[in-house]
Amino acid sequence: MKILVTGGAGFIGSHVVRRMVNTYPDYTIHNLDKLTYAGNLENLVDVESKMNYTFIKGDIVDQGFITNLFEKEKYDAVIHLAAESHVDRSITNPLEFVRTNVIGTLNLLEGYRHHGNKDRGHFYHISTDEVYGELGETGKFLETTSYDPNSPYSASKASSDHFVRAYGATYKMPYKISNCSNNYGSHQFPEKLIPLFINNIKNNLPLPVYGKGENVRDWLWVNDHASAIDTIFHNGAIGETYNIGGNNEWKNIDLIKHLCKLMDVKLGREKGDSAKLITYVTDRAGHDFRYAIDSSKLMNELGWEPSVNFEQGLEKTVTWYLQNEKWLNNVTSGAYKEYYTKQYAER
Repeated sequence: MKILVTGGAGFIGSHVVRRMVNTYPDYTIHNLDKLTYAGNLENLVDVESKMNYTFIKGDIVDQGFITNLFEKEKYDAVIHLAAESHVDRSITNPLEFVRTNVIGTLNLLEGYRHHGNKDRGHFYHISTDEVYGELGETGKFLETTSYDPNSPYSASKASSDHFVRAYGATYKMPYKISNCSNNYGSHQFPEKLIPLFINNIKNNLPLPVYGKGENVRDWLWVNDHASAIDTIFHNGAIGETYNIGGNNEWKNIDLIKHLCKLMDVKLGREKGDSAKLITYVTDRAGHDFRYAIDSSKLMNELGWEPSVNFEQGLEKTVTWYLQNEKWLNNVTSGAYKEYYTKQYAER
């Protein structure tokens, strides 16, 4: 089977690519990535020499490029992970999110519709729980929950979800969709909360917390997400949607304080030293209060379940970042520093 994975040099994508390349040596895996700030070929050094792996540098927004690629390769399946994913960036530049997340997805759908081997595979679209909007103190998102996006990012992902389903209904294109909760783990670009705060604590920099830090998120270890994607790709039903969550709800401020305690131990600091770095900043626009995802469909129908709880996964994550300072230093330079200053220092 020949599979195109988009966004495979990014955080989640690199974990999926490594899993597919190593677990299924008879598959041909093509990794298509634009290599923006969040895409890093260092994430894939352990598979770059594998015979069943090929990297392709390209932009899913480039319709001509995508058309030619599908005409040439005749992919059996697509695992679509390429996306602009940071909510703050979407508030600053929403059009970029429309171009990548909506137009880019449409280009891939068209390429697969006209040139993919749809009798052998399907189009698997990876999305987010943010398309559902926000929750109050109780309840969880189900696959049947109505869409109610509140940020340009979530609106762009909701639109792409709808287009995938529309292609299924209109063109009888085989597809699957999954919506996941917040991911964390190794190789995540440090604009996201956990690697950002690990890096800041290590360097004694402020920890910028939005509002009072009371927003609630469900956290999913990226290796468990890659396992779920593998399970859905091979065993999920065509035309179905599956929610993927870690069953780990945490208030942001509680997570941050737990991380501070863990970092104090790992760095040999006095108890409470890292927590002194916490700095409250103006809340971001349209900040959803709570996300919580119900994964019972995936667990009951396909037998998947998370392999670690949050405390276990967080310790693995912290250990990886502290042992891979070179990787972290390589991605926290140049354009990222300019973005970080604009995003937080001026609030």
